[in-house]
Amino acid sequence: QVQLVESGGGSVQAGGSLRLTCTTSGYMYSNNCMGWHRQAPGKERELVAVINTLGSRSYADSVKGRFTISKDNAKNTLYLEMSDLKPEDSGVYYCAGDSGFGMVVAGTCHYGFEYWGKGTLVTISS
Repeated sequence: QVQLVESGGGSVQAGGSLRLTCTTSGYMYSNNCMGWHRQAPGKERELVAVINTLGSRSYADSVKGRFTISKDNAKNTLYLEMSDLKPEDSGVYYCAGDSGFGMVVAGTCHYGFEYWGKGTLVTISS
């Protein structure tokens, strides 16, 4: 059974930083594409950043230059370093992974996200 568990969320003031971690179990695809999504209250979920096993990355325009996605391929652990946080970055952040295709195309995992975590809450106060 595949499990993705996010951690590292919390409450910080605008301009601050947070590091999110997505720990996986049973996610055995050596070649994969993983990403972070977020959902603010009353809004649709949006893709924040993706990365594949080869290190290809893509970011939403709203977070470019402020967020960095990285992955420990040996552990299939995903990270999101967030800096210069803004109130509009608030929301529930979800980790997700594909089924071992590993392709980043047009800013997302080409074959979609098969596995999802339950999310971690990020709250940025002004």
